[in-house]
Amino acid sequence: RYNIPIGLHANLSEGSPVCEVLKTNSSLLNQDGFFHGKMGFRTALSKGLLNMSEVKQELKAQVELFHELTGHLPPHMDGHQHIHVLPEVRHIFAEVLEEYGITYTRVPVEPGLHNCDWIPPSLMDFYLGVEEDSFNTVDVFTRHGIRWPDIYIGLSTMGKNMSVSNIWSAIDTAIMEFLSKAPSPAQLTPQSRTVTIELMVHPGYPSVPPVGGCGEGPDDFSQSWERLHELQTLIKPELQSHYKTRNIQLCSFKDL
Repeated sequence: RYNIPIGLHANLSEGSPVCEVLKTNSSLLNQDGFFHGKMGFRTALSKGLLNMSEVKQELKAQVELFHELTGHLPPHMDGHQHIHVLPEVRHIFAEVLEEYGITYTRVPVEPGLHNCDWIPPSLMDFYLGVEEDSFNTVDVFTRHGIRWPDIYIGLSTMGKNMSVSNIWSAIDTAIMEFLSKAPSPAQLTPQSRTVTIELMVHPGYPSVPPVGGCGEGPDDFSQSWERLHELQTLIKPELQSHYKTRNIQLCSFKDL
């Protein structure tokens, strides 16, 4: 309706499959007939219980449904709860993207994450696991010709931790780290002077059960006030003026 430039957030961990033949008797489902969940998926994967051909089947079904609903393929595709960078899955995910000619994805390695002392230890452990998986995924995505922005931000600024100052601090930290590793100015081309940043956000309104979710109702974060807090923060005029002052242009993946 509004021509919002959307991509596909592939889901293998929450709710029900899109692929009809996987809705029953699939390694991707738990005993209740739903996906295994954020940690359950990782446990099943580590035990070798997931059939990778079914993973591919489901990912392709989601791309096809996206195409059916929008009339075009997604210009970018990543994974709900970062499932796309997990061992084994990363290879299947890369094959699907290459097969459909989907150019961009997300590699969730956030500069400065280790210094964010406001993140609870249990959540930090999960984030650091995602970071390790992401480092191990870079070569796989590169081999398949898949690209991603220069910088990823979003774990340190999520939910209640989102504020204009936190977003700004995360951007500054990330750019400083990126430029410290960049080639010397003499080696830079005009194109390479543009730094691309993905800011992961979850703006929205709290879901009220049973509405929402992917087949088994909304999760805790979907029901939380934190989504509305993100929305209210992201539309603050002071954040928009910050972007203009620093010559930051908001764009979509298809503009890259």
